[in-house]
Amino acid sequence: MTSQLDISTLNLQDALDMAVLIEKEAEERYLLFADQLGKRYRGDAADFFTMMARNEQRHGIEIAERRRLLFGDIPSRVTENMIECDVEAPDLEKTRRYMSPRHALEIAMESEIKAYEFYDRALQGIQDPTVRKLIKELRDEEAEHQRLLNEQKVKYPDTMEPDLDPDDVEIPSL
Repeated sequence: MTSQLDISTLNLQDALDMAVLIEKEAEERYLLFADQLGKRYRGDAADFFTMMARNEQRHGIEIAERRRLLFGDIPSRVTENMIECDVEAPDLEKTRRYMSPRHALEIAMESEIKAYEFYDRALQGIQDPTVRKLIKELRDEEAEHQRLLNEQKVKYPDTMEPDLDPDDVEIPSL
C-alpha cells in the first residue's frame, strides 16, 4: 500500500529523509542503466551513467550526514513508497542499446530539470521556514547540477545517433 506524502506538512527531518530517498532512487536507476548497457569502452554511455550514479550517491550521503547531525539515529518516518517515483531518476524506458554518451548526458539533464521542477513546485505549499530553506537549497543544487552537465557537453560529440562500431552492425546474410 502506498501512502502519498503531503510535502506541505513535512518537518525538517522528514524533508531530509525524502531528499535522501530521491537521491538513492536516482543512483540506483543510473546503476541499472549502466548495467543494462554494459560497458564497451571508456567514456561510453554506461560509463557516463556510472559517473552519474556516483554523483547521486555523493549528494545522498551529504544530505544523510546533515540529517544525522541534526536528528541522530531517530528512525525515518518517510519510506520509498510514500514519495513520488522518478523525482530525479530517469524514466525506465529512456535507455536504448548503443546509445551515445551525449544521449546519456541529455537523459541526465532531463532528470536534473525534473528534480528542479519538483522542488520548485513543492515550495508553493510549504509554510515551515526551515523546510522552505532546505527545499530551496535542494532546488538550487539541481540548477547547479544542470550547469555542470552543460559544461560536460563539450566532452561528447553532439549526436544522439547510436554509438556503433562497424563490428557491432549486424548485416543479415542473403
